[in-house]
Amino acid sequence: QVQLVESGGGSVQAGGSLRLSCAASGYTYSRNYMGWFRQPPGKEREGVAAIYIGGGSTYYADSVKGRFTISRDNAKNTVYLQMNSLKPEDSAMYYCAAGAGYYSDYDVFRPGSYFYWGQGTQVTVSS
Repeated sequence: QVQLVESGGGSVQAGGSLRLSCAASGYTYSRNYMGWFRQPPGKEREGVAAIYIGGGSTYYADSVKGRFTISRDNAKNTVYLQMNSLKPEDSAMYYCAAGAGYYSDYDVFRPGSYFYWGQGTQVTVSS
């Protein structure tokens, strides 16, 4: 059992920044990848960024490269998503997820690769 709790969402104007946090508790040893996904209303969930916990390798969707940064603090069992230069199209419910396995570049953005999910935090970007 792993519990994930996101925080840091809110409403900002285009060009603004937000920093999302995901705190993990419980049995955290079973995961070695953490990912951020987002889901606008009526849309499919899509991968945004992911990180390999052990070595720190990061992965980004093309739509957020250069604007978003994923990082982790293993001592605190926390992963972060720094979002800069936000656009209205970034508006969505953002979810933190934990998974384990031998993930390819495709796997890290596949929702089915992740076993645990947070409750989500809303991000709204106005123009």
